[in-house]
Amino acid sequence: MANVQIRGVEKFFGPAHIIRGVDIEIEDGQFCVLVGPSGCGKSTLLRMIAGLEEISKGEILIGGRVVNDMMPKERDIAMVFQNYALYPHMTVRDNMGFSLMLAKQSKAFIDERVRKAAAILGLEQLLDRYPRQLSGGQRQRVAMGRCIVRDPQVFLFDEPLSNLDAKLRVQMRTEIKELHQRLKTTSIYVTHDQIEAMTMADKIVVMRDGIVEQTGSPLELYDNPANQFVAGFIGSPAMNFLPGTVRLAAGAARVEFAGGISLPVPDNAAGVEDGRSVVYGTRPEHMELATGADGVPTEVVVIEPTGADTQVFTKLAGVEVTTVFRDRHAFRPGDVIRLRPDPQRAHLFDAATGNRLAA
Repeated sequence: MANVQIRGVEKFFGPAHIIRGVDIEIEDGQFCVLVGPSGCGKSTLLRMIAGLEEISKGEILIGGRVVNDMMPKERDIAMVFQNYALYPHMTVRDNMGFSLMLAKQSKAFIDERVRKAAAILGLEQLLDRYPRQLSGGQRQRVAMGRCIVRDPQVFLFDEPLSNLDAKLRVQMRTEIKELHQRLKTTSIYVTHDQIEAMTMADKIVVMRDGIVEQTGSPLELYDNPANQFVAGFIGSPAMNFLPGTVRLAAGAARVEFAGGISLPVPDNAAGVEDGRSVVYGTRPEHMELATGADGVPTEVVVIEPTGADTQVFTKLAGVEVTTVFRDRHAFRPGDVIRLRPDPQRAHLFDAATGNRLAA
C-alpha cells in the first residue's frame, strides 16, 4: 500500500486547459472518490495517475516516488475500467492471471493468486467460463480480480459501475466497499454519481472545470459545503436554493424573497449586511410542516410517495422546493401548506460568488 500525492498538477490538450493546478493528498489505505459533472477532468486526472496521460505541469507521487516519467507498468497500480476490458477468447482464470503470466511468474504462483482472488470475489465456480457467459456484475468482479492478483500499491477505478442496472449498481457498490475494507489498499475511484461518492468514500474530492472545489469526508461536505456548487451537487434530492435579499430591522436579520415572504437568517451565517443579495439553501429533509401562522406558505405541485418517505414538490416564492417527509400525508396538487426550514441546518450563500457565508 502507498499514499498518493498530487501537487500542482495541470493538463493541457493543445490550448484547452483541462486540469488547473490540482492538489490532493490521499493517505495510505484510504478510499478516495473523485466526483463531479461530466467534463470536469476527473477521468483525465485518474489517467494521469495511471500514466495513460502525460502531466503538463506539477508532480504525482505514489509511495513517496515521483512517477511523472514512469511507464504505467512501473507504477505498481491496477486499474478497473468502465467497459471491463476482458479478453473475450480467454477464460475467467486466464483473464485474471494474464498480467502475472506476462511477468513470467510460475504457473503454481499464478494459480494460487487466482484461487485466492476468486475466493474473495465469489468466482470459484466461474473460472472456466468465458466473458460472454457472464453477467455484467460477474464481468466486473473478474475485472477486479485481475487487479487483486497483482497485489498493487493503488487501485484505480474509472466509473466501473456505469454500465450496470440500478439494482446491480447498489450491490456492486457494497461489494467494492467490502473489498476495500478487507484488502485496505489505497483506492481512487472516479464517478459522476454523488450517491456512489457518499456511500463509498473515506474522502471525497469534488471537481468542476478542472479545479478542486472542496475536499473532505462525505458528511463534512454534506453538512458544511464550501459553496453553492458543492451544496447542490452533494445530496439527493438536491438542496433547495431560494434567491433573496438580507434585511436588517429591529436588531433581527431576515432573508426576504419574492412576494414579501421572509425567513430568519440561518444560525451559522456571517456577513449579513442589509441589502446583500444572497441565496438561502436548505436540504429537503431539513424542512418540516408548520402549523398555524408559523412557517411560509407553499403550493403543492407534485407528490411522490416512495414507501419509506414522501417527496413533496411545492412552489415557494416562485421557486420549486422539494421536501422529504418521513410521515405520510394526504396532500393534493394545489393545496397550500406551510413549511419551516431548520435555521440550524440552513445555509446562506453569496449570490455573486456562490461562496457560503459561514460564521
